[in-house]
This record gives sequence, structure tokens and C-alpha cells, in this order.
Amino acid sequence: MVEMKTVIMQIPDGANIIIGQTHFIKTAEDLYEVMINAVPGIKFGIAFCEASGPCLVRAEGNDSSLRESAIQNALNIGAGHAFVILMKEAFPVNVLNAIKACLEVCSVFCATANPVQVIVAETEQGRGILGAIDGYSPRGVEDEKDIQNRKQFVRTIGYKL
Repeated sequence: MVEMKTVIMQIPDGANIIIGQTHFIKTAEDLYEVMINAVPGIKFGIAFCEASGPCLVRAEGNDSSLRESAIQNALNIGAGHAFVILMKEAFPVNVLNAIKACLEVCSVFCATANPVQVIVAETEQGRGILGAIDGYSPRGVEDEKDIQNRKQFVRTIGYKL
């Protein structure tokens, strides 16, 4: 028997969230190193759901508020080997390739500042993440004004000249 659940992520104002799956107890420490080495001044919290042994949520980070929010989101997901990173003072694009290159990381479900719902399947054994709903559905196709706004935005935040 499988029960499907939708878990709404709580993302602090001004933060981005990255949700993924990994496979080893040292993940929290290794992801800490990835984050701290990626962007000077980045603030973050990491929580990892251990899937064997004591099955604890392992947590690291350099910002206590983001760390606590990551823990709460990980507990709400409750899926073995899931990880949650909440971050400020950087964007996911700054850390995503390094996270994906981390030896323990199996997959990344989302990396965003949008509202996120995590789709979880639950059986008698436990829970697993099936995917994430990141933001909203499209409302149309961009026009010339939208194209100009998009190009201006990436220049305003420093990603294009």
C-alpha cells in the first residue's frame, strides 16, 4: 500500500532552497564544505535524513536560523537520504554544480526561491521523494517587453554584462 502526500516547504524570506537525495552519513559535512567553499559570505543550513542505523536528521550550517529551518523541512519530508539546503547571500546557480559533483549526491529535485511542494510516497517501510513542484504553471509565452525585462533582470543581479 502506498500513500501519496504533499509536503509544503517553509522557505524563509530571501532564501533559496535545494532539495535532493544522497546516500551516506557524511553527506552533511561534505555539503557543508561544498557550500562554504563555493561563495564567500554565503549563509546556509543543511539537513540530511539518515536512512539506516539510528535514522537521525544530521544537520550542519553557518546560520542557526537557516539550519533550524532546514531541519524542520527535512523532518516534514521524512524521506530516507533526502537533504535540504536553505541558503542566503548567493543563488543556487552558484553552488548547484558543486553540489551535484559531491560524491554522495544521487540527484537534485529542485533549486529555487519559489514556493515548493514535495511529493512524497509513504509505505510501511518509510517515505521517498517522487518529485517537487517548483513554483507555478506557465500563464503564457513571453512577448518583447517580457524578453527585455528578463534580460534586464539578469544584468541587474550581475549575471550578464
